[in-house]
Amino acid sequence: MAGKSYAILGGGGSFGIHAALHLLDRADPTKVIGIGRNPLRAEPFSLGIERRENYRYFARHLTYEMDLLLELLDQEKPQVIVNFAAQGEGAASWKHSWRFFETNSMALAKLSEELMKRDWLEHFIQIGTSEMYGSVDGPASEDTPIKPSSPYAASKVAFDMYLSSVAKFLSFPMTVIRPCNCYCPGQLLHRVIPKAVLFGLTGRKLPLHGGGRAEKSYMHAADLGNAIRLIAERGPQKLSDGGEIFNAGPDKPTSIREVVERVADALDLPFDGLCQMADERLGQDSRYWLDSRRLHEATGWRPEIGWDQGLADMVAWGRKYLNQIKDVETGYTLRG
Repeated sequence: MAGKSYAILGGGGSFGIHAALHLLDRADPTKVIGIGRNPLRAEPFSLGIERRENYRYFARHLTYEMDLLLELLDQEKPQVIVNFAAQGEGAASWKHSWRFFETNSMALAKLSEELMKRDWLEHFIQIGTSEMYGSVDGPASEDTPIKPSSPYAASKVAFDMYLSSVAKFLSFPMTVIRPCNCYCPGQLLHRVIPKAVLFGLTGRKLPLHGGGRAEKSYMHAADLGNAIRLIAERGPQKLSDGGEIFNAGPDKPTSIREVVERVADALDLPFDGLCQMADERLGQDSRYWLDSRRLHEATGWRPEIGWDQGLADMVAWGRKYLNQIKDVETGYTLRG
């Protein structure tokens, strides 16, 4: 989509940063702006994106600074908005669950209603979640019944359903992408892959909840960035049943245990030297697995980065920035 301008909400997070990097490298945009609730983090997490040509970052809080966010968007007039902004930790959503609906449902519905008044917006791309489908026996298609099993997943479902209704009846130009679990350099350290890399490099033991039996689909965030680019280049499709929804993930899921085994191999460590067994987490689904054929048929998309390359990237990132990340807190903190 040569010549287009993009805004990425949730742009201070690792996935928003990798989406911006991918667009800057492969979409020939006039500009990409990142917008997040906080200033950009230090370089181990920002990856130096603030130094890239045609990129700028702004701190605006979706929930508490809606007026300032809309003022910025009216000034920049991005033709494509990609939304990653969310309270995004399923395990933490059992406590203070209303905060997840406050951001993931209410704030985004308010924003969307305002965006419907803006003629500069051509396409709103919402980043959903595979957790909407709950635990599955086989690959979930976009038509698989929704079965959220955490307040987080339910809050994401609510906004997806809202978007489908305003696309159908008010012609809001939207597309939803529901990706699998992603990982990437710069990801916060409470996530299993960067945490395993850090612990392996610093001689600590990673707690392996439930023995790592749960299976999840994983892909590198650069592959999600590629899906976003392809959908943006294709543009929104006006359908009688609302905008389009696409799953994005690899063909097969991987158990958490196998993920940690692969990280240990990438670090040249024994598996039992990297982790220790721990109790299962509340509400943990046994398997996330997506059928992504619809996205492939529409755009030709497939994941391009395999485990070997992806984990080599993670280990290289960990080693490069070890002195800066070794003392960073690895627990999750819920913030408004």
